[in-house]
Amino acid sequence: MTDTNMPLIELLQKHDEGDFLRAVTEAVLQTLMEHDVEGLIGAGRYERGDGRQTYRNGYRERELKTRLGALNLRVPKLRQGSYFPGFLEPRRTSEKALAAVIQEAWIGGVSTRKVDDLVQAMGLSGISKSTVSKLCKDIDERVHDFLDRPLAGDWPYLWLDATYLKVRQGGRIVSVAAIIAVAVNTDGRREIIGLSIGLSIGPSEAETFWTDFLRSLKSRSLADVKLVISDAHTGLKAAIARVFEATWQRCRVHWMRNALAHVPKGQHTVVAAAIRQAFTQPDQKGAIEVWRHVADQLRPRWPKLGALMDESEADILAYMAFPAQHRTKLHSTNPLERLNKEVKRRADVVGIFPNEEPIIRLIGAVLFEQNDDWQSQHRYMQVEAFALIDAAQIDPLLSLSTQAA
Repeated sequence: MTDTNMPLIELLQKHDEGDFLRAVTEAVLQTLMEHDVEGLIGAGRYERGDGRQTYRNGYRERELKTRLGALNLRVPKLRQGSYFPGFLEPRRTSEKALAAVIQEAWIGGVSTRKVDDLVQAMGLSGISKSTVSKLCKDIDERVHDFLDRPLAGDWPYLWLDATYLKVRQGGRIVSVAAIIAVAVNTDGRREIIGLSIGLSIGPSEAETFWTDFLRSLKSRSLADVKLVISDAHTGLKAAIARVFEATWQRCRVHWMRNALAHVPKGQHTVVAAAIRQAFTQPDQKGAIEVWRHVADQLRPRWPKLGALMDESEADILAYMAFPAQHRTKLHSTNPLERLNKEVKRRADVVGIFPNEEPIIRLIGAVLFEQNDDWQSQHRYMQVEAFALIDAAQIDPLLSLSTQAA
């Protein structure tokens, strides 16, 4: 067999302290690959013998990204058969999904220079439709198993948010909404529980879409939902009452942007500070009193803002009826901001999706990975505070204004 020993002194002479660990790691992995290949061949380098199965055929360069930096490895090639080391097992699920989406778009004739460059950079040249089909099938099975899994236990809090993507539809390029559902159970754990694509949803179809989506979650045993947090999507509030009879919390951050649109830019800081006084109150009753006082102060100068505050009072302050320990994460969809950025980062590489299926494939794979990461982290919410949720105080059929009176 080939002598694969590499004296430590040689590495010390060739590399400074900063590169030493990376060099050692490269050398160890290279040695492992050489041993693996010798086992497959049945003989060492330049060794003759009756047990030889095939011959070496050079190397192919492969980069492995690690915490030590990028390792430059040379993967041995064989004349007959193939060899690929286990530690270079192809990419994570979302990276496979990204490759599949790019391949499908490329074969479908919707490629761009950017996509072509990325395909070449990933080494994905000469791809057949059968290869794409096999790769997509494997990803789709894992993604759909994740998105359709049963949900056990109670889930008091549900966040819904939309990320907008471009897709080809009927010869046109249209914007579609990828609706992501995240919930927290009474163990304080946060999970991604659903994904739906809204293709060209009009106002007349919005409530039906939301109702169908929420019912699909309920059919998977999503139970005991007390509060749904989202932006002001058309038809959603009615769908929530129809399916869950839960309270709706309108995203405070998005609402504030809409509110400040009625005020001159130079007054934004002052007006925002005045409105935020309501959010610092210790309880719901105090928040309502301050909210109405501020609305009355602002109404003479900005009547549209005053009317908006009157109209949206119950929806913006709904979270104040819930335990104080949870409120910082209940008043907006901001907890999902990082998740949406990751979804957009992957989707922007594709640009325009050829149809709905690759959207589910790619976004679903990203969500699958993120959910796994969340499960390894600390609890998202304090468990003891769930016992403080009093159903009588958050009756969805009872408005905040009635409670205040």
